[in-house]
Amino acid sequence: MIAFAYLAALLVSLGCLALCDHRWRLAFWDDPRRAAWTVGIGVVAFLLWDVAGLLLGIFARGDSPHMTGLLLAPELPVEEAFFLTLLCYVSLLAWRGLERVRAARAARRPEGAAR
Repeated sequence: MIAFAYLAALLVSLGCLALCDHRWRLAFWDDPRRAAWTVGIGVVAFLLWDVAGLLLGIFARGDSPHMTGLLLAPELPVEEAFFLTLLCYVSLLAWRGLERVRAARAARRPEGAAR
């Protein structure tokens, strides 16, 4: 069971991000198609980056009792795809959240006030 600890932590974290997204309607609950494209393109780009690093010998898979041992490709653990999804999703939520805060502050600022 310990072999699935890292994957479980990633899935719980993704679930918590989805709850935050749902609560504040930041990404998938605001514009699901655009959010899916954004996260998907980010994950694919990072996976290509990982594959290039593996082929060049820059990256290597470490051994851990907390990982499943399942591989997407040689030296590319399945957990990497979930981690990259988490990374892209949290980045998207942070960006959208900061956009909302900035827009709210701009709306409260009196007309002609200095930035």
